Amino acid sequence: MAGLIKREDIDLVRERSDLKEIVDAFVTLRSAGVGSYKGLCPFHDERSPSFHVRPSVGSYHCFGCGESGDVIAFLMKMEHTTFAETVERLAAKAGIELHYEDGGTGPDREQVGRRQRLLEANKVADEYFRSQLATPGAATGQQFLAGRGFTSEHAHQFGVGYAPQGWDHLLKHLQRKGFREDELRLTGLFSEGQRGIYDRFRGRLVWPIRDMTGATIGFGARKLFEEDPGPKYLNTPETQLYKKSQVLYGIDAAKRNVAKKRQLVVVEGYTDVMAAHLSGVDTAVATCGTAFGSEHVKIARRLISDDGTGGEIIFTFDGDAAGQKAALRAFEEDSKFLAKTFVAVEPSGMDPCDLRQEKGPEAVLALIDSRRPLFEFAIKAGMRNFNLDTVEGRTGALRHAAPIVAGIRDSVVRPGYERELAGWLGMDPDTVHRAVAGAQRSAAGPSSGTRRELAPGPDAGRAPGEGGPGFQRPDTRDPAARMEKEALEVVLQQPTLLSAEQWQAFYAADFKVPAFAVLHSGIRAAGMAGATPSQWVEQVRQEVPVELGSLVSELAVTPLPARTDDDLVRYCRDIMNRLFELQITHQKGDLMGRLQRLGPAGDPEEFAALNRQLMDLEAKRRSLRARD
Repeated sequence: MAGLIKREDIDLVRERSDLKEIVDAFVTLRSAGVGSYKGLCPFHDERSPSFHVRPSVGSYHCFGCGESGDVIAFLMKMEHTTFAETVERLAAKAGIELHYEDGGTGPDREQVGRRQRLLEANKVADEYFRSQLATPGAATGQQFLAGRGFTSEHAHQFGVGYAPQGWDHLLKHLQRKGFREDELRLTGLFSEGQRGIYDRFRGRLVWPIRDMTGATIGFGARKLFEEDPGPKYLNTPETQLYKKSQVLYGIDAAKRNVAKKRQLVVVEGYTDVMAAHLSGVDTAVATCGTAFGSEHVKIARRLISDDGTGGEIIFTFDGDAAGQKAALRAFEEDSKFLAKTFVAVEPSGMDPCDLRQEKGPEAVLALIDSRRPLFEFAIKAGMRNFNLDTVEGRTGALRHAAPIVAGIRDSVVRPGYERELAGWLGMDPDTVHRAVAGAQRSAAGPSSGTRRELAPGPDAGRAPGEGGPGFQRPDTRDPAARMEKEALEVVLQQPTLLSAEQWQAFYAADFKVPAFAVLHSGIRAAGMAGATPSQWVEQVRQEVPVELGSLVSELAVTPLPARTDDDLVRYCRDIMNRLFELQITHQKGDLMGRLQRLGPAGDPEEFAALNRQLMDLEAKRRSLRARD
């Protein structure tokens, strides 16, 4: 059983993982000052770089969209993996052995080793198939691709390969690479016969099916020769790696654009994915020999951040009966989305591949632009089963359509569709409204499986960078607020440059800006002792309310105005001295107020004590200025 990864191991993974190296794989970074880098944000579209990385403290922050975090958070968002999966991947990369709580052992070593061998076998097979596409024996496959408007460059872009005719070409190739027969039986690349195993894919075009990280986990193969007795498309069977209900072809190429645009386009085949991407629809994916189901929904929701505040899923289907049936199956899963769902059907029945070939890339884009709500498609498709020329038929169609209209999330759109439905049925709008209202009441029951409208969470619609409930965004036009902000930047980014005396003075400081005061308390609670710079920022992040985590990251990566290490030391010293001088000013103001309230008739001893404190504070101020 896999338990929770121990906290100290997670900290070690953060410490040993080079944030800049990880980010560099996705973002082109350039220097932004001492120990700071910046680039175009991978989480939103922008022309000027606002994405900042400070490797020494292990944090990143985008000043445009507010995304922030550490190396684990970055990879989770980019690769759409879970926390545990991300930590385990980083640990393997850094050579760190993980330990688990609650008696857990983490991933089984034997299973991990077997999985790795399967991944290696699929990788070698992928390379082999691609190399074969360029051989004379693959002429039929080359002609097939050319006949559908794909060049050799397009085939290379999507990793298309060719499985040669014969029984053991791939088998012998993998055996020469050192794979044992017992390992090859588990890959799904071979079939079993009386004389042993033989190539599953023979005389077919082959598409690699990859997971979210880009690793090849299976293949889809298209028949090319009439004498081939197999099905038109043949996929890898279920293996440890390949679960067809959990796989979307093209997800590795589409995931970043899906996450950025919050749009997922679901097409029906491998060539449709190619055609869509080559036409500018770079959010297209396809299922692999199965209908779009609940596991695919989970992938889609994770990619588009399906929280009810935006995003869309667009299904494209052929205009024939099978395509309509597939669309209605997709509608059955629609209740699991908060995003808006649409369907795009080409009137003449052409799929995206045919459409691109016949009418050009702009026709594919136009198809996606012509999408209409999936619930509208479901209503009209269902109404075809009723004779609307009879009272009974119209009544049956209303009973079919009312729950669908009742399930429309947008309360502004719903009345409009009630009126549309009344027009389609030729019925009184009040009758339709009562039927929809009745369907809503039925759906509100605890046993109903009908979708309910979900309200956005309390933080929905908040502008990037806002502090959250109870925390207003600090206005740094106020000199005091700006001073507090700059001091927190120094403490988070350069904690080792502070002397023991400066730490003591910082802990005793009284921060006036509410959000900064909470961060100050979090820093005091975190305690710098024994922590590395990257552990330090994470410890502070853990000590503050979650809605202020982004502010911690922002302050931890804000470039400090220093060009050299000596400049940096001077800047940090000056900022801390200015903070302490500001604190002295606050304290002197409090003491002067007490003196005024005491008045001439007040206690002489208290009067003298207050004056001594004022003189001590002034001496501290002069001492600070003498260090500048």
